Amino acid sequence: MRVAIHSRDFHSKSASFIEKLIALIQSHDADVVISDKIKKHNDFNLKAFDHKTGLKGVEYFVSVGGDGTLLESVTYVAKHEIPILGINTGRLGFLATVSREETESAIDLMCDGKLKTDKRTLLHLSSVPKLFNGFSYALNDFTIMKKDSSSMITVHVYVDGALLNSYWADGIIVATPTGSTGYSLSGGGPLVFPASESVVITPVSPHNLTARPIVLSAKSEISFKIEGRSKKFLISLDSRFETIDDSVKLKITRAPFKVRLLQLPGHSHFETLRQKLNWGIDIRN
Repeated sequence: MRVAIHSRDFHSKSASFIEKLIALIQSHDADVVISDKIKKHNDFNLKAFDHKTGLKGVEYFVSVGGDGTLLESVTYVAKHEIPILGINTGRLGFLATVSREETESAIDLMCDGKLKTDKRTLLHLSSVPKLFNGFSYALNDFTIMKKDSSSMITVHVYVDGALLNSYWADGIIVATPTGSTGYSLSGGGPLVFPASESVVITPVSPHNLTARPIVLSAKSEISFKIEGRSKKFLISLDSRFETIDDSVKLKITRAPFKVRLLQLPGHSHFETLRQKLNWGIDIRN
């Protein structure tokens, strides 16, 4: 069995934690490889992988950090659908749900094939010209935003060829159910259960207050035309950004593959929501 590890947090405590994690995985007679970013800071005398070499023979992928690290891990896993275990050494953690204290039991269960798999939908961006170095997928969201402090932009949104709306706003967010707890939530978007086959379009600071988030089928084909006084705009896939002009053609569809997140037995998405959003807590006591 081969296990890959990725992290982008490299202070002294994290290095010690990763070293213990490697030893724990190796105790299961597993071969361990580390990402190029870990290798730059501490090679641990292990082979490294990057986006070019790929993950040949890897059965499990361990992400050490927060949700941002897990989103970056998705770019390594790409279309291979290798199960990802997110160990949360950050703060919030809607995606990386395994705590430091649960790490040993999670690794034992993973190596024994006893963790459950939660399949998550991704967005696929088709563009002319091609962008994002060929990895045009997002687990959380796709956004179109104004580039600077200039006046608002107009984003014409089409669903399956029909005009949905022309949003006068600072931008728009197209979120998966997974991404509904992220940027879209901050913009007033709804929470969507991960297994829902849907996407959410949320305007960012719209000029017209009747412009509200809308939930669409994940089967929809969503395209865009952008206008604005500034001729440059920002688009993003998760935390990766590109600058474009209004000549670039953009289309969002559901990706043909899914991300497989490993979860501890008994884990509940509702429990995560209650814990992270402090639901049911009376702050007066």
